[in-house]
Parts: sequence; C-alpha cells; structure tokens
Amino acid sequence: MGKLRKSLTAAVVAGLFFGGAGVAVADSWKGLKMRSSGVFFKGSYKWEPRFVHHGGFHVDGNLKDSDPGDGHNVYLRARVEAYGWTRVKGVQKKTVHVDHVFFDGAMLETGQARIQACRDRGSLRPDNCSKLREFHR
Repeated sequence: MGKLRKSLTAAVVAGLFFGGAGVAVADSWKGLKMRSSGVFFKGSYKWEPRFVHHGGFHVDGNLKDSDPGDGHNVYLRARVEAYGWTRVKGVQKKTVHVDHVFFDGAMLETGQARIQACRDRGSLRPDNCSKLREFHR
C-alpha cells in the first residue's frame, strides 16, 4: 500500500509540474509589429493570467513617429471585449516606450483584444491606422 501511495503522489506532482509548465508557455511574450504611414510600433504582447490585471492584454514596446516632419502625433488604440477604444498617446517626432495592459474591469479574464497603431491627422482628416490586429485568448 505504501508503494502505491508514493507512486500516486509522484504522478500527481508530475502532473501539476507539467501542467504549470504549459501555463507558463501560454503566457509567454510574442512579437508584435504594426506599421502605417507615419507610425511604427515594434514590441511584444502577452495575456496576463487570471486575477492579474483582470487577465488583460499586455503590450510592451516602442511607438515611433516615423515621419517626424509631417506635424502629426501618433498613438496606439486598443479595444477589449465589447468596450470602446482606449488610446495610448505617443510623442510627436519621437519614439516612446509603451508598457500598457488593456483589460475588461468587469471580468476575471479578458479574452478578446483588437489593436492598431495610428497617426493622428487632426479633426478634419481621418487618421490613418495600421491593419486591425485581433487576438483571442
């Protein structure tokens, strides 16, 4: 009976270890590049675990005004679940570091995110943005 209990305990511990390793891989950083006329973003993203920033969509990288002579600012915009767009502003003629978590405050784990890098062309002309990227947990 003692050997059976030890082997059963070892199997449970191994399952927990390898199950935890699978979760670590699922939450690892992945590359993200977005480009449009006048704006460039290069960085990484990952899904935060449940209970950490509401399991949000974490973006870390550099947002660059790639046409500093055009007189326009740049920004990242993201939308999670069915909520409105959130902007993270850049700085005109510069590259800024962005480290932001987009999340749905009403949920324990955010499962959908959309993101774009955009050039703000003012109120009279529409902004130009990179292709809309959509991510699911």
